[in-house]
Amino acid sequence: MKSNMHLITTAIIILTSIFTLKCQNQNNMEKSEFKKITYKEFDEEAIKLIGHDWMLVTAGKQNDFNMMTAAWGGLGWLWNRPVAYIFVRPQRHTFTFTEREDYFTLTFFEESYRSILMEMGTVSGRDFDKINYEHLTPFVTEYGSIAFSEARIVLECKKLFATTLNPDDFTDISIDKEIYPAKDYHIMYIGEIKNILIK
Repeated sequence: MKSNMHLITTAIIILTSIFTLKCQNQNNMEKSEFKKITYKEFDEEAIKLIGHDWMLVTAGKQNDFNMMTAAWGGLGWLWNRPVAYIFVRPQRHTFTFTEREDYFTLTFFEESYRSILMEMGTVSGRDFDKINYEHLTPFVTEYGSIAFSEARIVLECKKLFATTLNPDDFTDISIDKEIYPAKDYHIMYIGEIKNILIK
């Protein structure tokens, strides 16, 4: 009986090791498709990249993350750092993760992924299994965030600042009336760009 239990335990350990090694190899393969560059080498038109091409905002850890499509945000220079800023409404499932985590990623895709971005913008991670979504392959980034191997650009950002938009701060009140009739104001996150990966 002890001998059989020992064999079963050994088999489980071997299978677990093989699975872990396979995942690590897959993860390394996905990362190897990208080249790491500095912000000085990053030569993209930010307004087009975010406002037209769209992006996935992702936060969380392996097997516990969520992403959403976004077209509002920006890239720039603040507090002597390269930064990205994003906006997440509190009712979005991703908000739980952007609040909880210290890092988030922004991933940008080729135009052929437009329909996938549209889907990720219309379904909620509360009702839809985004972690196992068949069209996107997640991998773990240097700082433990999640990005996708299908992306053409990955920005990994460390949260520096978060604030809820205040209606009293609008100098053009028409924006408040047009965008926030339900008073569900975005949380603005500013993150330092720690990694840039491109294909």
